Amino acid sequence: MAPRVLVVEDEEDIAFPLVRTLEREGYTVVWVDSGQKALDDLEKAPADVVILDLGLPDMDGLEVCKRAREAGFGGAIMIVTARAGELDRVVGLDYGADDYLSKPFGLAELQARVRALLRRTSSGGGFGQDDVPEGGLRIDVAARRVYAGDDEVPLTGKEFDVLSILASNRDKVVSRGRLMADVWDENWYGSTKTLDVTIGRLRQKLESVGVSEKVVAVRGVGFRLEGAPDA
Repeated sequence: MAPRVLVVEDEEDIAFPLVRTLEREGYTVVWVDSGQKALDDLEKAPADVVILDLGLPDMDGLEVCKRAREAGFGGAIMIVTARAGELDRVVGLDYGADDYLSKPFGLAELQARVRALLRRTSSGGGFGQDDVPEGGLRIDVAARRVYAGDDEVPLTGKEFDVLSILASNRDKVVSRGRLMADVWDENWYGSTKTLDVTIGRLRQKLESVGVSEKVVAVRGVGFRLEGAPDA
Protein backbone atom coordinates (compact mmCIF):
# COMPACT_ATOMS: atom_id res chain seq x y z
CA MET A 1 0.00 0.00 0.00
CA ALA A 2 1.29 3.46 -0.90
CA PRO A 3 2.36 5.69 2.01
CA ARG A 4 -0.31 8.19 3.02
CA VAL A 5 0.74 11.83 3.24
CA LEU A 6 -1.47 14.50 4.78
CA VAL A 7 -0.75 18.05 3.60
CA VAL A 8 -2.04 20.72 5.99
CA GLU A 9 -1.75 24.05 4.18
CA ASP A 10 -4.28 26.86 3.71
CA GLU A 11 -2.61 28.53 0.70
CA GLU A 12 -3.66 26.88 -2.54
CA ASP A 13 -0.66 28.12 -4.53
CA ILE A 14 1.61 26.28 -2.10
CA ALA A 15 -0.58 23.23 -1.53
CA PHE A 16 -1.26 22.33 -5.17
CA PRO A 17 2.40 21.96 -6.26
CA LEU A 18 3.07 19.95 -3.10
CA VAL A 19 0.19 17.59 -3.74
CA ARG A 20 1.11 17.10 -7.42
CA THR A 21 4.76 16.46 -6.60
CA LEU A 22 3.99 13.94 -3.88
CA GLU A 23 1.40 12.14 -6.03
CA ARG A 24 4.01 11.77 -8.77
CA GLU A 25 6.20 10.07 -6.16
CA GLY A 26 3.47 7.46 -5.78
CA TYR A 27 2.08 8.56 -2.41
CA THR A 28 -1.58 8.72 -1.49
CA VAL A 29 -2.00 12.43 -0.74
CA VAL A 30 -4.80 14.18 1.16
CA TRP A 31 -4.94 17.98 1.40
CA VAL A 32 -6.78 19.94 4.10
CA ASP A 33 -6.71 23.67 4.72
CA SER A 34 -7.27 23.94 8.49
CA GLY A 35 -6.01 22.50 11.74
CA GLN A 36 -9.33 21.00 12.78
CA LYS A 37 -9.73 19.26 9.43
CA ALA A 38 -6.27 17.80 9.89
CA LEU A 39 -7.10 16.42 13.34
CA ASP A 40 -10.40 15.03 12.05
CA ASP A 41 -8.65 13.34 9.13
CA LEU A 42 -5.99 11.77 11.39
CA GLU A 43 -8.70 10.39 13.63
CA LYS A 44 -10.35 8.68 10.67
CA ALA A 45 -7.25 7.48 8.79
CA PRO A 46 -3.77 7.96 10.31
CA ALA A 47 -1.13 9.20 7.90
CA ASP A 48 2.45 8.05 7.52
CA VAL A 49 3.68 11.64 7.16
CA VAL A 50 2.00 14.95 7.96
CA ILE A 51 3.34 18.07 6.26
CA LEU A 52 2.09 20.80 8.57
CA ASP A 53 2.05 24.55 8.01
CA LEU A 54 2.14 26.64 11.19
CA GLY A 55 0.11 29.60 9.93
CA LEU A 56 -3.33 28.03 9.68
CA PRO A 57 -6.56 30.07 9.78
CA ASP A 58 -8.23 28.36 12.74
CA MET A 59 -5.34 27.39 15.06
CA ASP A 60 -1.58 27.47 15.27
CA GLY A 61 0.12 24.50 13.63
CA LEU A 62 2.00 23.83 16.85
CA GLU A 63 -1.32 23.22 18.57
CA VAL A 64 -2.26 20.77 15.83
CA CYS A 65 1.05 18.98 16.35
CA LYS A 66 0.55 18.85 20.11
CA ARG A 67 -3.04 17.57 19.89
CA ALA A 68 -2.11 14.93 17.34
CA ARG A 69 0.64 13.56 19.59
CA GLU A 70 -1.61 13.66 22.66
CA ALA A 71 -4.20 11.67 20.71
CA GLY A 72 -1.59 9.00 20.04
CA PHE A 73 -0.52 9.81 16.47
CA GLY A 74 2.82 8.07 15.94
CA GLY A 75 3.58 8.96 12.33
CA ALA A 76 6.07 11.56 11.18
CA ILE A 77 5.30 15.27 11.36
CA MET A 78 7.23 17.77 9.28
CA ILE A 79 6.59 21.42 10.04
CA VAL A 80 6.74 23.80 7.10
CA THR A 81 6.76 27.48 7.98
CA ALA A 82 7.90 30.97 7.05
CA ARG A 83 8.95 31.52 10.67
CA ALA A 84 12.70 31.57 11.09
CA GLY A 85 15.06 31.14 13.97
CA GLU A 86 16.41 28.40 16.18
CA LEU A 87 13.88 29.06 18.95
CA ASP A 88 10.90 28.34 16.70
CA ARG A 89 12.64 25.20 15.44
CA VAL A 90 13.28 23.89 18.96
CA VAL A 91 9.74 24.73 20.08
CA GLY A 92 8.33 22.82 17.11
CA LEU A 93 10.40 19.76 17.96
CA ASP A 94 9.41 20.07 21.60
CA TYR A 95 5.75 19.86 20.52
CA GLY A 96 6.46 16.54 18.84
CA ALA A 97 7.55 17.39 15.30
CA ASP A 98 10.14 15.20 13.58
CA ASP A 99 11.50 17.69 11.05
CA TYR A 100 11.32 21.39 10.24
CA LEU A 101 11.52 23.02 6.81
CA SER A 102 11.63 26.78 6.34
CA LYS A 103 9.87 28.59 3.50
CA PRO A 104 10.77 29.14 0.76
CA PHE A 105 11.98 25.63 0.01
CA GLY A 106 12.68 23.55 -3.05
CA LEU A 107 10.34 20.69 -3.92
CA ALA A 108 13.34 18.39 -4.38
CA GLU A 109 14.43 19.06 -0.80
CA LEU A 110 10.93 18.41 0.50
CA GLN A 111 10.79 15.12 -1.42
CA ALA A 112 14.12 14.05 0.05
CA ARG A 113 12.97 14.83 3.57
CA VAL A 114 9.70 12.94 3.12
CA ARG A 115 11.63 9.92 1.86
CA ALA A 116 13.95 10.14 4.87
CA LEU A 117 11.01 10.30 7.27
CA LEU A 118 9.35 7.31 5.62
CA ARG A 119 12.58 5.30 5.85
CA ARG A 120 12.74 5.96 9.57
CA THR A 121 9.08 5.14 10.18
CA SER A 122 8.98 1.98 8.03
CA SER A 123 12.24 0.37 9.16
CA GLY A 124 14.14 0.37 12.34
CA GLY A 125 17.58 -0.19 13.75
CA GLY A 126 18.07 -1.41 17.23
CA PHE A 127 16.59 -4.67 18.41
CA GLY A 128 13.23 -6.36 18.47
CA GLN A 129 11.02 -7.75 21.14
CA ASP A 130 12.85 -11.08 21.36
CA ASP A 131 16.18 -9.37 22.10
CA VAL A 132 14.98 -7.43 25.11
CA PRO A 133 15.30 -8.92 28.59
CA GLU A 134 12.05 -9.65 30.41
CA GLY A 135 10.65 -6.66 32.25
CA GLY A 136 11.80 -3.10 31.83
CA LEU A 137 11.78 -1.70 28.34
CA ARG A 138 10.38 -3.72 25.48
CA ILE A 139 10.89 -2.32 21.99
CA ASP A 140 8.88 -3.63 19.06
CA VAL A 141 10.92 -2.37 16.12
CA ALA A 142 8.58 -3.63 13.41
CA ALA A 143 5.59 -1.84 14.95
CA ARG A 144 7.72 1.07 16.22
CA ARG A 145 6.17 0.77 19.68
CA VAL A 146 7.77 0.84 23.13
CA TYR A 147 6.41 -0.76 26.28
CA ALA A 148 7.20 -0.52 29.98
CA GLY A 149 5.89 -3.83 31.22
CA ASP A 150 2.45 -4.08 29.64
CA ASP A 151 1.99 -0.31 29.25
CA GLU A 152 2.85 1.41 25.98
CA VAL A 153 5.09 4.47 26.16
CA PRO A 154 3.93 7.02 23.54
CA LEU A 155 6.99 8.27 21.65
CA THR A 156 7.44 10.50 18.64
CA GLY A 157 9.35 9.22 15.63
CA LYS A 158 12.56 10.95 16.67
CA GLU A 159 12.27 9.75 20.27
CA PHE A 160 11.78 6.17 19.08
CA ASP A 161 14.78 6.34 16.75
CA VAL A 162 17.06 7.74 19.46
CA LEU A 163 15.93 5.13 21.97
CA SER A 164 16.37 2.29 19.47
CA ILE A 165 19.96 3.31 18.77
CA LEU A 166 20.78 3.70 22.47
CA ALA A 167 19.12 0.39 23.32
CA SER A 168 21.00 -1.50 20.62
CA ASN A 169 24.19 -0.16 22.21
CA ARG A 170 23.09 -0.70 25.81
CA ASP A 171 25.71 0.42 28.37
CA LYS A 172 27.86 1.87 25.58
CA VAL A 173 28.26 5.55 24.76
CA VAL A 174 26.71 6.65 21.47
CA SER A 175 28.21 9.89 20.22
CA ARG A 176 26.14 12.97 19.54
CA GLY A 177 27.45 12.93 15.99
CA ARG A 178 26.20 9.42 15.33
CA LEU A 179 22.76 10.18 16.79
CA MET A 180 22.45 13.33 14.66
CA ALA A 181 23.60 11.47 11.53
CA ASP A 182 21.39 8.42 12.05
CA VAL A 183 18.22 10.11 13.33
CA TRP A 184 18.33 13.39 11.43
CA ASP A 185 19.08 13.14 7.72
CA GLU A 186 21.85 14.80 5.76
CA ASN A 187 19.62 17.78 4.96
CA TRP A 188 19.44 18.78 8.62
CA TYR A 189 21.45 21.93 9.28
CA GLY A 190 19.84 22.99 12.54
CA SER A 191 21.40 23.20 15.97
CA THR A 192 22.30 20.01 17.84
CA LYS A 193 20.14 21.43 20.64
CA THR A 194 17.32 19.60 18.90
CA LEU A 195 18.97 16.37 20.06
CA ASP A 196 19.01 17.63 23.65
CA VAL A 197 15.31 18.53 23.41
CA THR A 198 14.50 15.04 22.13
CA ILE A 199 16.62 13.38 24.84
CA GLY A 200 14.91 15.52 27.49
CA ARG A 201 11.44 14.45 26.35
CA LEU A 202 12.52 10.82 26.14
CA ARG A 203 13.88 10.87 29.69
CA GLN A 204 10.69 12.41 31.04
CA LYS A 205 8.50 9.80 29.36
CA LEU A 206 10.61 6.87 30.56
CA GLU A 207 10.81 8.21 34.10
CA SER A 208 7.06 8.88 34.22
CA VAL A 209 6.31 5.17 33.75
CA GLY A 210 9.00 4.01 36.19
CA VAL A 211 11.41 2.47 33.69
CA SER A 212 14.60 1.36 35.45
CA GLU A 213 16.87 2.16 32.50
CA LYS A 214 18.30 5.67 32.40
CA VAL A 215 19.51 7.80 29.52
CA VAL A 216 22.77 9.21 30.84
CA ALA A 217 24.71 12.08 29.30
CA VAL A 218 28.46 11.62 28.91
CA ARG A 219 29.78 15.15 28.88
CA GLY A 220 31.38 16.17 25.63
CA VAL A 221 30.78 12.78 24.00
CA GLY A 222 27.18 11.61 23.80
CA PHE A 223 24.61 9.48 25.61
CA ARG A 224 24.30 6.00 27.08
CA LEU A 225 21.34 3.83 28.04
CA GLU A 226 22.27 2.04 31.24
CA GLY A 227 20.70 -0.15 33.88
CA ALA A 228 19.33 -3.67 33.40
CA PRO A 229 15.54 -4.05 33.72
CA ASP A 230 15.99 -6.11 36.92
CA ALA A 231 18.63 -3.79 38.43
